[in-house]
Amino acid sequence: MTHPIEAEDRTERPARAPRVTLTEGGPVLVEGPIELETPDGTVVRSERPVVAVCACRRSKRYPFCDTSHRRKVRQTPAASRKDDEPASHDRSR
Repeated sequence: MTHPIEAEDRTERPARAPRVTLTEGGPVLVEGPIELETPDGTVVRSERPVVAVCACRRSKRYPFCDTSHRRKVRQTPAASRKDDEPASHDRSR
């Protein structure tokens, strides 16, 4: 005697839930492969084992991270100087 297969029995379930790691000041790391839907409805896929999803929106490869969050803005010499430090290099006052 055969038994019909229930719909939920046909769906594959992962051995465990995919891991999502939030990084301080960086991307969201997601165990792949993944499929993402962007705000405009575009669906993008990645087959990589770990996918870095951009959280800063500076990436030229958005929604994937290209490490743009690592770039620092160069300060001007005046901005990097402490307020109590004299402007000249002569400290012989």
